[in-house]
Amino acid sequence: MTYPVDMNVKPVISAHFDEATNTISYIVRDPSSTHCAIIDSVMDIDYAAGRITYDHADALIEEIKTQGLTLDWIIETHVHADHLSAAPYIQEKLGGKIGVGEKIMVVQETFGKVFNEGTEFQRDGSQFDALFKDGDTYSVGNMQGFAMYTPGHTPACMVHVLGNAAFAGDTLFMPDGGSARADFPGGDAGQLYDSIQKVLSLPDDMRLFMCHDYGPNGRAIEWETTVAEQKANNIHVGGGKTREEFIKFRTERDAQLDMPKLIIPSLQVNMRAGEIPTDQDGNPMLKVPINGL
Repeated sequence: MTYPVDMNVKPVISAHFDEATNTISYIVRDPSSTHCAIIDSVMDIDYAAGRITYDHADALIEEIKTQGLTLDWIIETHVHADHLSAAPYIQEKLGGKIGVGEKIMVVQETFGKVFNEGTEFQRDGSQFDALFKDGDTYSVGNMQGFAMYTPGHTPACMVHVLGNAAFAGDTLFMPDGGSARADFPGGDAGQLYDSIQKVLSLPDDMRLFMCHDYGPNGRAIEWETTVAEQKANNIHVGGGKTREEFIKFRTERDAQLDMPKLIIPSLQVNMRAGEIPTDQDGNPMLKVPINGL
């Protein structure tokens, strides 16, 4: 696969860190127009109280309105297991298309069973406006974006590249954070290594933007690095680490990790493109499968 990389286009990028989930959402603006995209938005949830709010999404909406921008796309790099997407809420306020990788159907099939969803739950990705295949292109104003298929963390992971900026989702963390886990249903450490190598085959000066950062060893939160920096310094794959070394490390490490605190609400909402499921009376309602994950 040859990807249409154009390092001459330099999008204007605004990062928004969500402290509750350590997620970074991005507003990505075409430098030659007033069009933009949002990547990996967050809907706030107080899980203990069963309460949804929209402070994080409202900050994105306010910035876009204040700057007089037009929202073309609301992109999900994958079906997140650690935060809820605010895509429908943002779309209702600003328009734009909601896009995700076409392998969302694999995720929907897997977790449709886990959550005992009935036949009314569509497993064909139809909750989204666009399903991206590897190499698919799309436009943000005059700027072309494209999707790279990067499975391993989940079956539906994609890295989105707009000009000289790539949005890595959970495929990579900052160099001192390494990589994401590969032990969720449909995850695969070998696939993750291969996907990371695909990302690291982009130009050395490609800017890489992370979906999460946890401030390892107490450092300040960061979210931007480069391909060259990752190749040299990433603690899990940098410096020429082999596929076998990575699989061994990742498998052993994943066995020690707890489940993300918000995995149960996140998967139910995000596999529906951010819509909250309802009970038979139409009331918003989440399920808790017992010993299902």
